[in-house]
Amino acid sequence: MMKPLYVPKENSLLSKVFPWIGSLVLLPVMIYFTINIGNFLFIDYINLLIHEGGHGVFKVFGGFIYTLGGTLMQIIIPSMFVVYYFVKKTKFGAQAFLVWLGQNLFNISVYAADARAHKLPLLGGNKVYHDWTYILNKLDLIEYDQLIGDIFVFLGLAAFVIALIVPMLIKKEEQVELNLNL
Repeated sequence: MMKPLYVPKENSLLSKVFPWIGSLVLLPVMIYFTINIGNFLFIDYINLLIHEGGHGVFKVFGGFIYTLGGTLMQIIIPSMFVVYYFVKKTKFGAQAFLVWLGQNLFNISVYAADARAHKLPLLGGNKVYHDWTYILNKLDLIEYDQLIGDIFVFLGLAAFVIALIVPMLIKKEEQVELNLNL
């Protein structure tokens, strides 16, 4: 078993602050992403690749799921890592991928809210259709595009809050060393 590089002494001030370092490091990133909702950011190049790949993955399920597949993949990929790091009780990994999930939800919010306005440039130009226009028309919810966009913003903010409190949610189990004298 690999030993951690540094373990603060029990009950020291550092032992109380140490689990929260990831929250402190990621807080400015979360603030940056929140302030820049609606702006195309560096991470959106990766998100766009994942989104477009999602269409291909979900194509076998028919037109509606194919169209929704891009958004689904933007949620599924970071969520898989969040679950993995929660299971492994790795705080910073869980936090980092919750931040990525939140940023993806912000990205989705902009696309969903654009369903009627069609102001966003689409990959493929005029030859392709707007995913969220199609989805919301199929669900007869097109007039709620702004509200649905706001819901995705709220979900993104919720992911950020959860990322901040991960140190309260993931507790390392006490390691018990068994000494078996047989």
